[in-house]
Amino acid sequence: MSRCAWVNPNNPLYIAYHDEEWGKPLHDEQALFELLCLESYQAGLSWEIVLNKRQAFRSAFFNYDVQKVAAMIDSELDRLLANPDIIRHKAKLYATRANAQAFLRVQEEFGTFEHYIWSWVDFTPIDNPVKSFRELPTKSDLSERLSKDLKKRGFKFVGPVCVYSYLQAAGLLNEHEVNCQYQ
Repeated sequence: MSRCAWVNPNNPLYIAYHDEEWGKPLHDEQALFELLCLESYQAGLSWEIVLNKRQAFRSAFFNYDVQKVAAMIDSELDRLLANPDIIRHKAKLYATRANAQAFLRVQEEFGTFEHYIWSWVDFTPIDNPVKSFRELPTKSDLSERLSKDLKKRGFKFVGPVCVYSYLQAAGLLNEHEVNCQYQ
């Protein structure tokens, strides 16, 4: 079975994530919000660490119900700092609430976040199969422009590297390796 070389073959969560989620066009609002949050937690860390804590993050943030997360108060976020099952980075936890609030504003303006995000690629995934993931940049002109727009809208921890990874994971960029059977 051939998959992208960046997948840790010893981690069943990583394998399932690659095979069932990564790079598949994502259109569900809740899933788009969750993925944006998870990508923001990755800043400075490995994706595998975030993925291993995903279930705990879901519990901590109401399964990423954007309305509930947007309404969280400081004391709820501060309590999460004692939860050893998640990444206890105060700015990232507070960014989750800020991102939920910004997400709701985007939904209000564009009808859905899906419409907003997919409009950046003319509603069609960009195919860019590569021989090795090592050939891929960490950011692009698209991720830089989108990052700037997201920040202008109040999103946090959405630098161009995070946004590039988000675009790949959400299937807006199809960058599976050419040998990968999941491309």
